[in-house]
Amino acid sequence: YDGGLGREVNEVVKVKPKRKKPFAANREAVKILTEQGWTCSVVEQTIPHTFLKRDCFGFGDILAVSPSRGILMVQATGGGNGSTRAIKIRQEPRHAIWLAAGGRIQVWDFVKRAGQKERECKILEITKL
Repeated sequence: YDGGLGREVNEVVKVKPKRKKPFAANREAVKILTEQGWTCSVVEQTIPHTFLKRDCFGFGDILAVSPSRGILMVQATGGGNGSTRAIKIRQEPRHAIWLAAGGRIQVWDFVKRAGQKERECKILEITKL
């Protein structure tokens, strides 16, 4: 309808469907860590004008500290590729320095199972070889 002039406007407007937003693994991990009493900072960097991300020391997304539990570097991921991330961490020479200095490393893999709405978090601790 064109605003009261009595003419019908036959126009088809195609609306592009909204794409599903990717799962924010870092945000979810920080939320959980904070609830558990950790003090957290996202240390992953986005390289300006690109879609590239750079991890802290080549393997960490989130740095978490606690007076009673020490320091923890978390690699957060989604989609069931936690084992791939663990292999990547073990291939990074700086991970051994982090562990030798007393730091801990965990891979948090947020996996969505078929038929489930919520994701479950699988945690893999990286230890000395």
